[in-house]
Amino acid sequence: MTARVVIADDEPLVRQGLRMVLGLDPELEIVAEAEDGVAALAAITEHRPDLALLDIRMPRLDGIETTRRLVADPVTADVRVLVLTTFADDDLIVAALRAGASGYLLKSMPPEHLRRALRQALDGQTALAPTLVDRLVREYAERWAPRAPALDRLTPRETEVLVEVAGGLSNQEIARKLFLGEGTVKTHVAAVLHKLGLRDRTQAAVAAYELGLVRPGR
Repeated sequence: MTARVVIADDEPLVRQGLRMVLGLDPELEIVAEAEDGVAALAAITEHRPDLALLDIRMPRLDGIETTRRLVADPVTADVRVLVLTTFADDDLIVAALRAGASGYLLKSMPPEHLRRALRQALDGQTALAPTLVDRLVREYAERWAPRAPALDRLTPRETEVLVEVAGGLSNQEIARKLFLGEGTVKTHVAAVLHKLGLRDRTQAAVAAYELGLVRPGR
C-alpha cells in the first residue's frame, strides 16, 4: 500500500530534493507541497495524507505550532507528523515531541535513512535521527522529574512492554523477547497508550524516561 505524504518547507530547492529522495521509494507518494505552516495545514486538511514532513522553521507558522494544531484537530489528528530540520537543538527536539510529532529528523541524514525513518513512523515506531537518540534520552532524564505513581495504572506485563517500546523494539521483536503473540503485544501497547493518555509509540518511549521506568544507558 502506498503511503500519502505532504511535505512543507520554505525553501523550494529543499522541497524539490525531498520529492526526489522520497520518490525513489515506491511505497511513498508526495500528494502536496507547502511553503509554510499555514499552507501546510490547508494541504493536510484537504489531502488527508498518512504522513506530514514539516520543516521546523517556516514563515507564518512554524513546524512545532503546525504539529500542535494538526494533533488537536480531529480531522487531522491521525496524520503522522515528522519534523525535519537542520537544527539538532535539544529544546527544539523536546518541543516537537511534546507537541505531538512522531519523530525528529535532520536534513543531513542520508537519503536511505530518511526514507527508512518515514516507513518507521508509518509503522507506528519512533523515528529519530540516530545522532539525536542519546541527546533526547539525556535531555528528558535531566529535565523531567519522574512521575512514578502513573505506572500504577499499568499491569506488570504492560510495564514490561513499555520498557521494550522505550528500547526501540517493534511489536514483532517484543513478542519474541517476551514470548508473546504479536497480537497480544499490540493489545498491550494500545492499553499503555490509553492508560497513560499518549498518542503513539514515540510519546510512550519518552514517557518511560519521564516516569523513571528506563534510564539512559539501559
